[in-house]
Amino acid sequence: MSASLIITNASLLTMDAARPRAAAIAVAGNRIARLGSHAEVMAEKGPATRVVDAGGGSVIPGFVEGHMHLFAGAGELTHLQLYGTRGFAELKARTEAYIRQNPGDDLIIGEQADYVIIGESEPLSRHHLDAIVKDRPILVFSPDHHTAWANTIALEKAGLIRGRKLGPGNEIVMGADGLAQGELREGEAIDPVRALSRKGGRDRLGLTTGGEPEPYPGQDGFESDLETMAAGLAHAAAHGITFIQNMDGNLYTLELLEELEKRGQLTARVRVPFHFKNFMELAVLDKAAAMAKRYRSPMLSSGFVKLFMDGVVDSGTAVMVDDYADRPGWRGEPLFEAERFARIAVAADRLGLQIAVHAIGDGAVRTVLDGYEAALKANGRRDSRHRVEHVEVIHPDDIPRFAGLGVIASMQPPHPPGCHGLPLEPYLSRIGEARWPHAFAWKALREAGARLVFGTDWPVSDIDPMWSLQSAMTRGRWTEAMPDNRQSLHQALHSYTADGAWAGFMEGQTGVLKEGMLADLCVLPADLENTDPGTFKSIRPRMTVCDGRVVFGG
Repeated sequence: MSASLIITNASLLTMDAARPRAAAIAVAGNRIARLGSHAEVMAEKGPATRVVDAGGGSVIPGFVEGHMHLFAGAGELTHLQLYGTRGFAELKARTEAYIRQNPGDDLIIGEQADYVIIGESEPLSRHHLDAIVKDRPILVFSPDHHTAWANTIALEKAGLIRGRKLGPGNEIVMGADGLAQGELREGEAIDPVRALSRKGGRDRLGLTTGGEPEPYPGQDGFESDLETMAAGLAHAAAHGITFIQNMDGNLYTLELLEELEKRGQLTARVRVPFHFKNFMELAVLDKAAAMAKRYRSPMLSSGFVKLFMDGVVDSGTAVMVDDYADRPGWRGEPLFEAERFARIAVAADRLGLQIAVHAIGDGAVRTVLDGYEAALKANGRRDSRHRVEHVEVIHPDDIPRFAGLGVIASMQPPHPPGCHGLPLEPYLSRIGEARWPHAFAWKALREAGARLVFGTDWPVSDIDPMWSLQSAMTRGRWTEAMPDNRQSLHQALHSYTADGAWAGFMEGQTGVLKEGMLADLCVLPADLENTDPGTFKSIRPRMTVCDGRVVFGG
């Protein structure tokens, strides 16, 4: 069979230790047919072969996005975008401009509002939002999506203005006047306001309830959701992403992606978990097992369970081993008690399911590792590849446990304060200087033998892997005494390709450019090995190929 596509005059970074570089690549069908010199690869050319001159740019395996929220992120593409907004005047101007373009009375949803958007000494409140829009509900999310702020009319309509009893780890911040101040922490506090939107919220069910839409949408609603999902996939393809490990999900998400695959519109491989919420019973794992059995193709699969153990540092909902530095006596409340999580881990592991748990504080990380250790003792060692998502703060005693237990550290280069334009506060003051050396401890985890998988957590951070590589390679230190956590180009790329494929049980099929493997690749306009990593954010893929198909670029 002649090649369908040849890319030549390239600098291939294959991530294959046996053959780390090549100058050209040929694709036939959905497989890599040949790697080698220009002359060697051009021997695969036929009359219908498309030949692309890479102009000396890098060709790499397609990016494996190790942690993102596809449906929710796609739904946010049309929301009010507040990244980089500083001060009340700019917040007002951006919001009013959005309202002019989006008139009506539906809930306004804003994204990417820093915790210090008004100022380091003045938290955002309903009063600020009332001064911008008083007669239409507005809900503004922090970048991590674990905190949001609402105006008075939104709080009144949602029945939250006088507070409400919530479960552990959730809070409606109250003001001195006995009324809600406007800040809402975690899903139980936020979701009643989010539910005011006429858009239905099906894009967030995989996060909020882990359940299915009720009622199930009619054809018009289903087609609308397909359009939203397709927009998210197109956004990913434009950034060179060919394999998505989704970190929320339900059966409905899989059904949408299945339909897109039938229509030839699935432009990336996607894994979707069953989201186990803390109000669920162990019996629901049967549904997770059924999803795993039904969806197991190279393009669309399930096979894992996602849980949240805690919240985030900025709002004080992350769970710590010791007290918060700025809040004596407070360590956060876990969403699952340790013994209960261990039972869940044992049961899911026994069913052959992979487990991925959001754990940001060092207390949460420890509880998750304890649960994985309990599963190993109860069920025996197997190739489980369980994961801890984020690992923002880790106790030094727990660093070697990742390699010892065979647990993946799934981490996000955009997340350390100072990266991606994130402010240093309130994060640094919350954890305290004694914990700084153990925050986002990429170097220590690697040196201890852990496997690191990189992603962005989109829409929490920008989806762009190139910007993420830049942050991984140029990360600064908060003090000179801190470890240097900067990653080499090879380390960062490996965590974004081969390691990501391994985490998704797709090693030997994708994540590496090697003859016979699936043709997932990204063509870049620059030679990464000879480009300042501080400029990577400006590099956009020329072409993205997934399963042998060009899904982005001419």
